[in-house]
Amino acid sequence: MTYRAVTKVFSAASSQDGDGVDLRRAFPGTDLMELDPFLLLDHLGPTALGPGEARGFPPHPHRGFETVTYLLDGEMQHRDSWGNHGTIRPGDVQWMTAGSGLVHSELPGETLIRDGGTLHGFQLWVNLPKKDKMTSPRYQDTPSARIPVVHNPEATVTAKVISGETMGGKGVIDTRIPILFLHLTLEPGSRFEQAIPKTSNAFAYVIEGMGQFDKTEAREHQMVLFDRGGDGVQIANSGACRLSLLLLAGEPIGQPVARYGPFVMNSKEELVQAVDDYEEGRMGVLA
Repeated sequence: MTYRAVTKVFSAASSQDGDGVDLRRAFPGTDLMELDPFLLLDHLGPTALGPGEARGFPPHPHRGFETVTYLLDGEMQHRDSWGNHGTIRPGDVQWMTAGSGLVHSELPGETLIRDGGTLHGFQLWVNLPKKDKMTSPRYQDTPSARIPVVHNPEATVTAKVISGETMGGKGVIDTRIPILFLHLTLEPGSRFEQAIPKTSNAFAYVIEGMGQFDKTEAREHQMVLFDRGGDGVQIANSGACRLSLLLLAGEPIGQPVARYGPFVMNSKEELVQAVDDYEEGRMGVLA
């Protein structure tokens, strides 16, 4: 295996979204607008909340891409304009294909509102190819118990396989395009290697700890962008504490990207149509 070099390391910017959810936005931003096929990565919290303090994301529309919510702590309830609803708890993943469009909300769960607690998780946006942008919306709510967790022989590296494959584990979530999405934890002094096709774009996000990516170090809340110069990545825990990170890779779609808030299409004309469809209620209405 030949290892990819790091092209850039930068820190996710502190921000807020929804009705006051504290987060760090890795991208889009001044350092990176998008990394085909990825459009956005938000690190939610970790935020300690007292009773009644929980915040969320009130009703808003989406069209033309997928949202992936991965929760580490807390509880979020989702509803949409077509009658779908559910609750995401620690370790769960919701992979939502917005497709032709819907209106949905992601609000704190009843337990988190009543008792308080910690909200901690991630939201990822994945673009859809033109042929799938107007597909019917779909949810894949996957509880933590169904998501494979694998270890290296020494039990010093653990991978939660949200999608893709590693160390004999294969994700159960169906993706429209090939996506690798791993949550890795490395004990001090341990190393991990992952094969990634040279055609894929890849990045890592450090949740906590200090890691060495090929020959470059990165710490918590930092994004690591890889080049395409190799067919794999090498990661080492270079700190004294456990290293926790996300590793993602995806096949580029290679099509024009037109963005306007919660809509991601291929042209300005399609964005205008998306706004019109939303305002006229053709994506449904969520009270």
